[in-house]
Amino acid sequence: MDKTLVVEVAYALPHKQKILSVTVPEGTTAWEAVQQSGIEKHFPELDLDTLSVGIFGKALAKPAERVLQSGERVEIYRPLIADPKEVRKQRAAKAKAAKDGE
Repeated sequence: MDKTLVVEVAYALPHKQKILSVTVPEGTTAWEAVQQSGIEKHFPELDLDTLSVGIFGKALAKPAERVLQSGERVEIYRPLIADPKEVRKQRAAKAKAAKDGE
């Protein structure tokens, strides 16, 4: 008899979040768990071919190769709206301008 594991697949928007518990066969990859979860039924705008995923906050470079262990949570990440480096630069420039104006 094949062994199975229970993992979670999670995705969140600012106004809606979903964590699905999925029973998968041992040897299932992170990518396969996302596909088997049916998460796109809850978020039809998701493009499964371009997703960025990770496990417990750590992004995976090759989710199709990462075999899951029981209890892990596969997280689907949204694309960044703004480049964090650019936002920090703008914040620093604003703080410098405020300091110079004092």
